[in-house]
Amino acid sequence: MKQLFLIRHAKSSWDVPGISDHDRPLNGRGERDAPRMAAALKQRELMPDQILSSTALRALSTASIIAQELGYSSSNIQTESDLYLASARTILTCVQKLDEELSTVFVFGHNPGMHEAAMRLTSDLRLSEFPTLAVARIEFDLEFWGEVDWNTGRLVELLIPRALTGS
Repeated sequence: MKQLFLIRHAKSSWDVPGISDHDRPLNGRGERDAPRMAAALKQRELMPDQILSSTALRALSTASIIAQELGYSSSNIQTESDLYLASARTILTCVQKLDEELSTVFVFGHNPGMHEAAMRLTSDLRLSEFPTLAVARIEFDLEFWGEVDWNTGRLVELLIPRALTGS
């Protein structure tokens, strides 16, 4: 079995004039919510074998905060430039190329691609929204990442910041 977590970056800032979209940092809410989401993942005793992130600052910052809270070394986060504003198809291609030794992988990226990928991988109606810092936990009853395709996954859980305890 393979387990994939599609995670949209935390809330980012639009307050810095002239900064490129790629270099936008997290805002205060994003910096507050990311550790809370990490705590929810830790409570579920989840530890990724690999973290893959878009190269955008807001995605990589989110990945780093969650990694740190889970005890996963930030230096082991793999960045993938193709995940920056990636389409669902590009996300699927990245997943299909994952090392077959990995069982649990966290992928950090952006909408609308993350939302569409989660919907197309699972066809689950609970995925009507995918707000910032949404986490779609998807299981595949497959032996190889290369077998992952549309409608082959099962949505186990959708976590969103406003639904976490203490919101």
